[in-house]
Amino acid sequence: MSDPNQLLRIHEVSKLTSLARSTINLWVAQGKFPKPTSLSPTIKVWRLGNVIDWIDRQSAHIAGRVEA
Repeated sequence: MSDPNQLLRIHEVSKLTSLARSTINLWVAQGKFPKPTSLSPTIKVWRLGNVIDWIDRQSAHIAGRVEA
């Protein structure tokens, strides 16, 4: 598996999650998606491990609703 500390730009997060960049930004603002780290005023990155953890939680939540 890849290094969980690997830094991802928004286009990589979008590809990994299948979410549009606008959805990622909206969900970050709404607290539904992990906040990025700002490397500069224009560069924001996410840690791969945080994104994978979020995907796993979403999968578990969906699986829980299906089994119930």
